Amino acid sequence: MWRKIPLALVGLTIGFILTVTGFIAYGIGNSTLNLAGFFYGIPLLLGGLALKAAELKPIPFAEETSPEVIVLRKEKATDTQNQLRNDVTRYRYGQEAHLDEALQRLGLSPTDDERPILTKIKEANINNNYALILYFDSPLISFEIWQEKQEKITKFFGPGITAEVSQTENNEVELALISV
Repeated sequence: MWRKIPLALVGLTIGFILTVTGFIAYGIGNSTLNLAGFFYGIPLLLGGLALKAAELKPIPFAEETSPEVIVLRKEKATDTQNQLRNDVTRYRYGQEAHLDEALQRLGLSPTDDERPILTKIKEANINNNYALILYFDSPLISFEIWQEKQEKITKFFGPGITAEVSQTENNEVELALISV
């Protein structure tokens, strides 16, 4: 539950409440509450604004994960798959895009403008193995380059993972990370 609440919203809400309380306390002459409101409220409000500016929203699931796939995830998912799923489905701060560093190391993001954008994820059962499927909008990196990097992607996310690259009807790149 806490992964779904943005830290920026918490900072903004508490900071706003304390700041307003400080102003009200100033108006009625309560100096102790006034100081607490100003000294804690304003920095929290500013911190919340800074976090909001650096916020990266979670990636949505393409479809709801079935109970059988959840069982398969518990049995066969690798630590890398679990970490990847957890990282992209929560709020992140200070990053420009999800998986930006991984894409750069794989040679799939020569510049920030050419970087593929992760749009959604899906969990699936592929040949009785757990698969985490990542969908990328990749207009400037051709599908042929993704295919050339398939072996490098497997090594990067491995061991225990096979990577399969395909293209959807919408010209999205579908990267399936399948446990073996």
